[in-house]
Amino acid sequence: MTQSQHIMIVDDEAPAREMVGDYLKMHGFTVTLCDGGKSLRAAIQGSMPDLVVLDLNMPEEDGLSIIRDLKSRINVPVIMLTATASPIDRVVGLELGADDYVAKPCELRELMARIRSVLRRSGPAKAADAPAAKSDKEQLVRFGTKWLDLEAQALRDDEGNEHPLTASEFGLLKVFAANPKRVLSRERLLELANARDAEAFDRAVDLRIMRIRRKIEPDPAKPAVIRTIRGGGYLFSPQGEKA
Repeated sequence: MTQSQHIMIVDDEAPAREMVGDYLKMHGFTVTLCDGGKSLRAAIQGSMPDLVVLDLNMPEEDGLSIIRDLKSRINVPVIMLTATASPIDRVVGLELGADDYVAKPCELRELMARIRSVLRRSGPAKAADAPAAKSDKEQLVRFGTKWLDLEAQALRDDEGNEHPLTASEFGLLKVFAANPKRVLSRERLLELANARDAEAFDRAVDLRIMRIRRKIEPDPAKPAVIRTIRGGGYLFSPQGEKA
């Protein structure tokens, strides 16, 4: 790791955030500790994090509203920490763009594994060298009205404008790009996208597909690019946009 990756930890309980912060520093990360949404926003003004670890249950500002605000402004991966949050809170958090969750009190080794997994999926694109430039075409996959750039992990329209994509959405699109015209069950999608196999994530697959369709389908109400196969799962049809 040439440059230390920067993690921001948001938790109103000082002992909890300091414990997580010390553990991550021990493993080579740069860490910023925040006690709520206000201090997180102030910290981001000074330095952009690679990932945010966010407690959902905070008295001053609810974690879900922080996710909503954060994702509307920047595309940074978020892992939620949930102590008493119900499954519906987790699903809402995932729908708002969070990438994973860990139950509190958290097992630090599990949190570390989740952080590494999300960072792998959302890591910034490496600068393309000369040989890679030759295969630019191979790195672009047509998804309906957009192009998925696998190298830059970006979704663009025909004019080259970039459209925001969460790490988990990119993970799903990458799986579809590698498996065109194949029916993939939710379980298989989760497995291939290296996502967490939990109830909330199973439900979140449908929510994420819905979000993806809004971005790529010519008519999201009648999806033709990523089709639902009754009793089977989902199928990516590369020529869907012409259907």
